[in-house]
Amino acid sequence: MGQVLWRLPPRQQQQLREDLADHLADRQREEQRGAGRGDLAGEEGLQRRLPQHYHGPGTDNYQLLRARRAGKAQCGFIDLEMLPPELSITILSYLNATDLCLAGCVWQGLGHDEYLWQGLCKSTWGHCSIYNQRLPTGFSYRRLYLQLDEGSLTFNANPQEGISYFMSKGILLDRPTELAKFIFYTRRLNWKMLRIYLDERVALHHRSVPVAGRCGSGVFWCWGTNSASTKQVQAVVANLQLWRRDVLDELVTLHNFRNQFLPNALRDFFRHIHAPEERGEYLETLITKFSQRFCICNPALVRELGLSPDAVYVLCYSLILLSIDLTSPHVKNKMSKREFIRNTRRAAHNVSDDFVGHLYDNIYLIGHVAA
Repeated sequence: MGQVLWRLPPRQQQQLREDLADHLADRQREEQRGAGRGDLAGEEGLQRRLPQHYHGPGTDNYQLLRARRAGKAQCGFIDLEMLPPELSITILSYLNATDLCLAGCVWQGLGHDEYLWQGLCKSTWGHCSIYNQRLPTGFSYRRLYLQLDEGSLTFNANPQEGISYFMSKGILLDRPTELAKFIFYTRRLNWKMLRIYLDERVALHHRSVPVAGRCGSGVFWCWGTNSASTKQVQAVVANLQLWRRDVLDELVTLHNFRNQFLPNALRDFFRHIHAPEERGEYLETLITKFSQRFCICNPALVRELGLSPDAVYVLCYSLILLSIDLTSPHVKNKMSKREFIRNTRRAAHNVSDDFVGHLYDNIYLIGHVAA
């Protein structure tokens, strides 16, 4: 590593050489004044403070920095502005937002670099609609970071107000796909507030789904009318199906359960979309959507084991109940493997005993699927 030496500009090299010369001159005057107290001690002190290999104008920058550090011991860190910009940016890229602001107080040009703040934004909030838009004149990633941080804090206090804040600043578009990607790639959102937001959104969406569509100047019912052609009816039905897909549907679509064992896939699902504390309509909705997505991602497994979304739905509920039974300290008589296989086969007839037995072993060894 010592052989890989970078070069400073000639102007800064000259400044370092002048600093070294001043230091040597000061040191010589001190030695002359202290000659009466012992020339030998002064000579040894001078040798200790001088760089070991100083060859004049051809000296490499590593030796120059050593000499400057010896002459100015009060400086505990090399000035980053003396380094090549690429190296300085790489060093500061390891800082978080707070430390980068503090660094900006010392190195204003580096601390306010847009590249650093862009990296902080995208590493913390993986997806925002504004990333894919044409940025306006005067746009600042540092200001965007502060807005994202403010919006996340607002969301963790009131989810609806937080989403409204993001939309008002132009950070997010009011589209289910954009909202789902923002939630999926962001780790700064409180999981309890996120669960409340999705639960309320699902309930509101179910109440507001229309049962009729507009075609031309008249309103017709989607399930039959004499005033619209077949193509028009099909177009409206397709639009309604797209409209029915809300944030939760898009959020589930972002998961890839390909070649995953069912309990592990369920854990991964509940890691992003936390399960409710009580059984209810929201939990049933989550398991239904998970079952459909799992079958879509694993068509070969579905054919081999004879699974269906309904069978996966039953198995998911069995895994949740088994997780509670095996991990809860209040349950004294734990369910045995034989009992689990028997109870599960009553609801899912096409599933083999070996497959159900492997499900039990996974829960017994790894733990709760929705912890």
